[in-house]
Amino acid sequence: MEIDVLGWLSGRRNPQLVTADDALPGRDVPVLDPMPRHAVLGLRLDEVPEGCEVAYFAMGCYWGEERLFWTTEGVVNTAVGFMGGITPNPTYRETCTGRTGHTETVRVVFNPSRIGYEGLLRIFWENHDPTQGFRQGNDIGTQYRSAIFPVDATQHEAAVTSRDAFQVRMTEAGFGEITTEITNGATFYYAEEEHQQYLHKNPEGYCPNHATGVNCG
Repeated sequence: MEIDVLGWLSGRRNPQLVTADDALPGRDVPVLDPMPRHAVLGLRLDEVPEGCEVAYFAMGCYWGEERLFWTTEGVVNTAVGFMGGITPNPTYRETCTGRTGHTETVRVVFNPSRIGYEGLLRIFWENHDPTQGFRQGNDIGTQYRSAIFPVDATQHEAAVTSRDAFQVRMTEAGFGEITTEITNGATFYYAEEEHQQYLHKNPEGYCPNHATGVNCG
């Protein structure tokens, strides 16, 4: 498939969410097949051990975000992919055009007896700037927008409560309105294998830090 380079450059300057009419068609089959094992933690990327739960977070470039979570005590599995868009089974290159509607997302499998969902939310808020809209620092585009994808009503309520509390902290620190999306029911599409645990495979790889220095209190 040809990628619209001029459209991509325009999207970099003025990112807007793609409409269904303009979205790339995608494909019926996953781009990650067969399912590999986690290069650090050893589980199959889609594995959820008994008693564990799943959460989904988007906070900019997913390479650094994934490492942040796989090094967190109580997290037992992670994977990178795409959520919140239109195109089924998008590739990384397609998502980078802004014409899939997805944002780069990390799937986090955690043991709630070791870290709760609220603990993951704290990591989420404190390690990026949730007020930047369709960007994180120099990473500009709808694929870098901040988002939380709750899997049930309990996670949704916790996400909204934490957002409202963190807004108070951000306002006190002089930041603007939080733009983080909180969206239920989105489908997670795994990214290609070379993007999984990217910073383990490429220790000197790109890993910007967009933390604001504001904490959850």
